[in-house]
Amino acid sequence: MSTGERVPGQFTLVLHSHLPWLVNHGRWPVGEEWLYQSWAHCYLPLYAMLRRLAADGYTDQLSLGITPVLAAQLDDPAATSAMHEWLADWQLRAMEAAIDDDADRRVSGHREYRAAAAALADFEQHWRHGGSPQIRALAATGVLELLGGPLAHPFQPLAHPRLRELSLNEGLADAHLRWGTQPSGIWAPECAYAPGMEDLYSAAGVSHFMVDGPTLHGDTALGRPVAGTDVVAFGRDLTVSYRVWSPKSGYPGHGAYRDFHTYDHQSGFKPFRVTGKNVPSQAKKPYDPALVDAVIDAHVDDFVDSVRRRLFDEAERLGRPALVVAAFDTELYGHWWHEGPIWLERVLRRLPEAGITVGTLATARRDGYVGEPVELAESSWGSGKDWRVWEGPQVQHLVQLNSEVTDTALDCLDLLAGEHPGPARDLTADQILREALLTIQSDWPFMVSKDTAAGYAQDRAYKHAHATREICGAARSGHHDAAARLARGWRAADNLFGALDARRLPGTDGSGR
Repeated sequence: MSTGERVPGQFTLVLHSHLPWLVNHGRWPVGEEWLYQSWAHCYLPLYAMLRRLAADGYTDQLSLGITPVLAAQLDDPAATSAMHEWLADWQLRAMEAAIDDDADRRVSGHREYRAAAAALADFEQHWRHGGSPQIRALAATGVLELLGGPLAHPFQPLAHPRLRELSLNEGLADAHLRWGTQPSGIWAPECAYAPGMEDLYSAAGVSHFMVDGPTLHGDTALGRPVAGTDVVAFGRDLTVSYRVWSPKSGYPGHGAYRDFHTYDHQSGFKPFRVTGKNVPSQAKKPYDPALVDAVIDAHVDDFVDSVRRRLFDEAERLGRPALVVAAFDTELYGHWWHEGPIWLERVLRRLPEAGITVGTLATARRDGYVGEPVELAESSWGSGKDWRVWEGPQVQHLVQLNSEVTDTALDCLDLLAGEHPGPARDLTADQILREALLTIQSDWPFMVSKDTAAGYAQDRAYKHAHATREICGAARSGHHDAAARLARGWRAADNLFGALDARRLPGTDGSGR
């Protein structure tokens, strides 16, 4: 790898990989299909890219967050089996399109067949035993830093303190169980922060976490220790991040790229290009890969140039080398932006050639890209950079639901702990806790606030709430056999987080502390 003029400072790419638990909860248009599309078009090419970079000797290329709920799905035997079938179905649909009477559909079919065949080969070689084996292998190469997170992706500031503490500790333990290492950094769900959470992080062994740029008032050129602790908050640099993707613009909107929203409903494929910002679906032109390569290179050059300028500008402003952190949802690359994985690999290979040091959040902390301590205000990376998406007027029914379910679950768990003290696990209590955590996932209010499959989100929240109430109702009435039977049934429907143990819930000694 050749290098150019050295640029002061470090660039860090952070990716946040997350989907809510989807297995056994519908298939189309929202449900398992969402998992399999992301797996095929994002996770497969991303991990293949990381394997290539590792083989070529690259280290510390990005900080990769993988939430426990997504990790559970990538390891779930039912999900991996269904994913294999989904890939085979993709190939079959491509074969049908390839012999269609329509010429454009035939071209699309041939292209999709080649893509499906490559995905099947990749999956069969690397994924048949789940995601954890290759995540462990990639972590061992040093090509990435793994970031963890709370167990079921709750919006932490609005979660009961007992559930907040348990979810964080159990999420980190889940990562250690799957990957053989416990992450020292996390991507907090929705980058949500409330004063005092740094103490929780410190107690759990978390040394650094992500916030959005406005949380640090836009001054993201250094990480900042929070409120007298050694826990460092790193902020997303919006000037650079928004070059790729912002609420209004970004590279994926270029007319040559494949359009995410427009389907050929006969084949189920997306054979059209963006064409133009205001072009209706029926007027979209056929996707042409020959038009894309030069556009990707131009966007790579633009991004690298933006990082260079930002590092020089921030170093001049600070009087010392600075840090630039670009952060995105992992699913942007390949799922939402078809060409994203190609762009990403070219960027990571081009940055050192342009004299830019690439590192992780962990290396930034280690190498001193840390400034003066700071007091942080309540924040998130959602609309308004506050909590409105998760507690605004449009989701007050879910806020109330979460409060009621949390109280019901904690009261029942305390009762069960008092009635059945001792060293044995109580699988009924474990399932109550599991359902309560699934109820308060941050995904449900987000999907309602953004009107993205809002009905599905509400159904999921109320289903898990019903499960919690049903099991608790039987247990509180003294019908312990019935409660155990209900718990087994609900566990069979959502077979995740098998290590979750209600005895580790803070204050679970019958006192409710």
